Amino acid sequence: MFRTLRITAIAFALTAAAAAQQPGPYTLVDGWGALPAGAQFGEVPGMTIDKNGKVFAFHRGSPPVVEFDASGKILKMWGENMFVWPHGIRVDRNGFLWITDGRGRDGKGQQVFKFDPAGTLVMTRGTAGVSGEGPDSFNGPTDVAVAPNGDIFVSDGHVNNRIVKFSKDGKFIKTWGKKGSGAGEFDLPHTMFFDSRGRLFVGDRSNKRIQIFDQDGTFIDQWTQFGSPSGMFIAPDDTFYVVDYNDKMGVFVGSAKDGSIKYKFEEALAEGVAVDGKGNIYVGETVPGKTKTGRVTGHIVRKLAKN
Repeated sequence: MFRTLRITAIAFALTAAAAAQQPGPYTLVDGWGALPAGAQFGEVPGMTIDKNGKVFAFHRGSPPVVEFDASGKILKMWGENMFVWPHGIRVDRNGFLWITDGRGRDGKGQQVFKFDPAGTLVMTRGTAGVSGEGPDSFNGPTDVAVAPNGDIFVSDGHVNNRIVKFSKDGKFIKTWGKKGSGAGEFDLPHTMFFDSRGRLFVGDRSNKRIQIFDQDGTFIDQWTQFGSPSGMFIAPDDTFYVVDYNDKMGVFVGSAKDGSIKYKFEEALAEGVAVDGKGNIYVGETVPGKTKTGRVTGHIVRKLAKN
């Protein structure tokens, strides 16, 4: 019996060693997205990507919006002096760019901006420089999600702890949420995304969970397996990407259909995340430090190339 156990243990150890030697599904591309000489990233809380594979990084430096191609070449930098505290950035299914400015100062900020694909500002929500919780005022807006019918959802999260819903033309519809840990309550709703069924996923960061709602704000479910979510992305096939730099510290790849986790990448501590059509992951880091594997993190963007 002891000989059988010993053989089994050896076989298990050999299997584990062989698995450890297998390459992971992603490779970190060192040096991707470098800025020109003399420029440097601030904190990078927001990442997004358009249907043509153009990658946007939104950071707390100048200029705050940086556009890259898939190779990391800079295409454009813009937005200088437009925002107080850059936070969220999203491209919707029609190519419009949504930006959230999470603080107010000197008559600017606490707003949500919509730009057309040519870069023209076409809608603004929130009162410039005013902190509030009315139908057209925010206090710490973090992200935007646009429903298939065009309705606009804003996570007003760093102070107000609520979700605000507008029609596609920007008319206030409703709001839900307050600070707390119950169903439909929040402690920093930080990131949002719609799945293929039109369910709204909200990263309730300080409650260390993801809450799932219908488009009327009715609670459906909550998931805690993804840690403390700062950024999310859901691909058309419902592959689910979540970044957490506070709790479980990694980049998760799973399923929005059932909440399963397929893979965890621990070589980045990210706040923003976007994924291209080939499955390559682009993340923005905000926190200087070290990953669990010892890699130094900081104010930077990274590409995780799918193998």
